Amino acid sequence: MTRSTTVTMRRHIRAIASTTALALALATPLALAPLLTTPAHAFFGGFGRIVYDPTNHAENLLTAARSLEQINNQIASLQNEAQMLINQARDLASLPHSSLQQLQQNVTRTQQLLDEAQNIAFEVQEVDQAFEREYGTPDLSTSEQQLLADARTRWSNTMGGLQDAMRVQSGVTNNIEAQRAEMAALVEQSQNADGALQASQAGNQLLALQSQQLSDLTALLAATGRAEALSEAERSAAAEQGRIQRERFLTPGAGYQPGNARMFND
Repeated sequence: MTRSTTVTMRRHIRAIASTTALALALATPLALAPLLTTPAHAFFGGFGRIVYDPTNHAENLLTAARSLEQINNQIASLQNEAQMLINQARDLASLPHSSLQQLQQNVTRTQQLLDEAQNIAFEVQEVDQAFEREYGTPDLSTSEQQLLADARTRWSNTMGGLQDAMRVQSGVTNNIEAQRAEMAALVEQSQNADGALQASQAGNQLLALQSQQLSDLTALLAATGRAEALSEAERSAAAEQGRIQRERFLTPGAGYQPGNARMFND
């Protein structure tokens, strides 16, 4: 609710209160009017004489009672309207607590850990290039030195993936305490909410906190799955490399070719 709207509603409530006080002030003399009315006089033969008219007195009392009843009804209506405005002001009051900044910081920290992935990043194009370059099937013409270098690169990728997974696990674990504090604050704000808007905003922030927790869980699963995939890819590549090296060892060479030999010079 904007500041101008709040000021307008407060002025309206003060106006209603002033009107109520004025109505009460006006109701009192009207209720007592029949009691303070000067009795009617009649003049006969030049001498004044007090004349009491019961019918007129009863009508005056009835009129005053009806006027008082109408004023009481107006006062009750004004009080109900004032209470309605107060309730509306409470419903439109904004929640004073916001968890947005803390949640964004938690997500940013987890995203940074994913962006710092070693050797192979979390990008489809880079993963495809790395697997084609380092995990493909080697041919028989590949040198032993190159096979050894490729095997060491794959081992380095696997170790980097495992370290990345552990770093993400540490980051997610560190976020738990901040999430616990925010959840406690939001639950307290929700329980102490003055109106519907504050309760709704507290509920929305609790949902945002749950989404941030799901983001951490997704990041953790991605990092762990990546480490397991790299380890399995290294084993598969090592098995294929071993097969190539065994096949190369068992393949017979050209064999012995006899030739002419000269033992003595002519």
